[in-house]
Amino acid sequence: MAELKKAVGRRSITDTNLLLTITIVVFVAMYLFAMFGLGRGFLKWQTFFNILNANASLIITAIGLSIVMICGSIDISVGGVVGLVTMCCAVNLDYQGGNPMTALVIALGIGLAFGLIQGFLVAYLEIQPFIVTLAGMFFSRGLTTIIHAEPFNVQNEAFLALKDTRLTIPFLGSPNNAGVFTPAYMEIGVAVALILVVLAFVLLRWTSLGRSFYALGGNRQSALMLGINTKRSLFLAHVISGLLAGIAGFVYIMHSASGAVTNAEGMEMNAIAASIIGGTMLTGGVGNIIGTFFGVLSLGTIQNIVSSAGFSDAWWAKITVAAMICLFLVIQSVVLARKKQTE
Repeated sequence: MAELKKAVGRRSITDTNLLLTITIVVFVAMYLFAMFGLGRGFLKWQTFFNILNANASLIITAIGLSIVMICGSIDISVGGVVGLVTMCCAVNLDYQGGNPMTALVIALGIGLAFGLIQGFLVAYLEIQPFIVTLAGMFFSRGLTTIIHAEPFNVQNEAFLALKDTRLTIPFLGSPNNAGVFTPAYMEIGVAVALILVVLAFVLLRWTSLGRSFYALGGNRQSALMLGINTKRSLFLAHVISGLLAGIAGFVYIMHSASGAVTNAEGMEMNAIAASIIGGTMLTGGVGNIIGTFFGVLSLGTIQNIVSSAGFSDAWWAKITVAAMICLFLVIQSVVLARKKQTE
């Protein structure tokens, strides 16, 4: 039985590495095209870090969604949870005399609550995850509007000081207009996102829980035969997704410093797109957090390329993202066909 478990994990990891390699090659080729074809800001290190700064919350959200998708499930409530967290944190900071620590506790509490409830409904009551998380999305969006319908900027001084904190990279940078070397920088949220990428990678790669996620998504019946508690694994996957959505909400407001009903609108779709581009299969059992990270970078790079090329309308970027998703779905189909032939 132990040998069978290793074989299942080895096969999933092989498919994962193949899709990861394709994702990285596509991203590198795309960024090199931007650097040498468009030039402009792409030749500066800060442009790359700006992509990270703008998408740190999406990276965190996509990590949780990738874990759920590896299990063969889905969570479309994450964007609504992020929006709800940003509004609750903003109201706490501006109207209730809160501080960054209380706002963080609120963010973690909201994310954990959604993860626990939705995970229980999906794993133990066996309700379709799409229906459960769709309800969660509607509930979180509606609650966000009830809490505060009008957009506003956070004025809490302690929070703004944290928001404006920059982590400089002294050996990377470029000269400014005056010819003075200016080091590149990233926001605190990026550091949080990178730490979570590493932790999630370790979880999936080297822990029994991570292997149970792959086994569950690969074949539920086989996972049961291996003695894996599939309900607990699926429950924990949704809990992790909800908790990461709460953290992503706090990182989001650290970047925007505003409360608005439209915060994180469509983030769940972007997270799914990043996961697919990163090599996470909708059928489950295959995926890699590093690939998801590069998937987010690919989305951010596409938006910058489209904008730099003179196509300022947002729908051009959406069309390009749609084309990339279709491309990677075709690639995944080829990998699936290859897997069936080898079985």
